[in-house]
Amino acid sequence: MHRLKYVVIIMLMFPAGLAHSEEEELGFSFDVTYMSKLMDKGSEYYGQQSGIMETLSIDLWGTGFGLEAANRRANSSGYENRERFDYKVYYSDIIFEGERYVTKYKAYWKYKHFPDRPRDIGNSQEWKVDFSWPEILECGLVPSYAVYYGYPAGSNYGNRLSTYWYHLFELGYDLRTGALPKPLHLSANIAYRDGGSSSDHDWSHTTVGMSTDFELAESLGFVPGLYYQISMDDSVCERDVIYCVLSMKYKF
Repeated sequence: MHRLKYVVIIMLMFPAGLAHSEEEELGFSFDVTYMSKLMDKGSEYYGQQSGIMETLSIDLWGTGFGLEAANRRANSSGYENRERFDYKVYYSDIIFEGERYVTKYKAYWKYKHFPDRPRDIGNSQEWKVDFSWPEILECGLVPSYAVYYGYPAGSNYGNRLSTYWYHLFELGYDLRTGALPKPLHLSANIAYRDGGSSSDHDWSHTTVGMSTDFELAESLGFVPGLYYQISMDDSVCERDVIYCVLSMKYKF
């Protein structure tokens, strides 16, 4: 019943977005991301092991709607039952253009599928909405806020206690330097976890990081990043974590 409701909402929204951009083409991109630690909402998803994520994205004719299919897995054995496929439908747009409080937002619904687990134990769903305000602060800092809501994929599932809310507050800043072709993006965030089968209701961690973007070819980009997570809640992560993220994205 819940899935039918989501499909109806998406179908009602889609024609409105499609109507104002009929001349656009479908856009495809493929992203491969390596993480020295695959962090998931503050948790070390594969313990001390690194992970890799592969994502195929489809931009639906410039309407703001899009689809994604992603796979995440560890780069070592022993975590096969934590390999995951994500299927996502999203919509993004800008409101209050021309105003100081111009707002960028993006909303998605995601289905998480674990192929090596029973469906009623692992599979779950997640909603996310994030907002950013690129012009509201004159100093160049960009504040953003994201809220997540996750819950089991079906009623009476074994993972029914894993329902959670997750809040992320962030500040970003693009530092321009002659040493790099693109700005160095600096970020700092703090997260609050509310619910979940094993997590406390508390501020869980704060993360500072930096990343930049290199255009290797007309349709090929490389984004390296370095991050330091200060863990504040042992039920989420018992140690501070330094990790790097290396992402290669091809548009076709």
